[in-house]
Amino acid sequence: MFGIPGKQAVSITPAAAKQIAKLMEKDGSMGLRIGVKKGGCAGMEYTMEYVSEINPMDEMVEQDGARVMIAPMAQMFLFGTEIDYQVSLLESGFKFNNPNVVEACGCGESIKFDENLTAK
Repeated sequence: MFGIPGKQAVSITPAAAKQIAKLMEKDGSMGLRIGVKKGGCAGMEYTMEYVSEINPMDEMVEQDGARVMIAPMAQMFLFGTEIDYQVSLLESGFKFNNPNVVEACGCGESIKFDENLTAK
């Protein structure tokens, strides 16, 4: 992992932990795996999927009954990210407050990372 010893790769707000734990219980999954893939108007998009088996190469973060796994190829892009869950009048969903993002599209689902980070 591209981390700092003793520091979690990502942080999870209490609202996000509650929602992830609820989804895990409903689906009977081991947790949620987050990653990034090429796509969207800014170049990259976040991915989330239910996990039925834990990949030993994933970085795992557990908090308040929630378990998040970070896919190996996404670890350097997601280090330091805060995962939140927000509910508003028009929408609800997970929000990624990622210090590695240099640009995002208007909807916030498509992101761009520093060229030095993506060249690795």
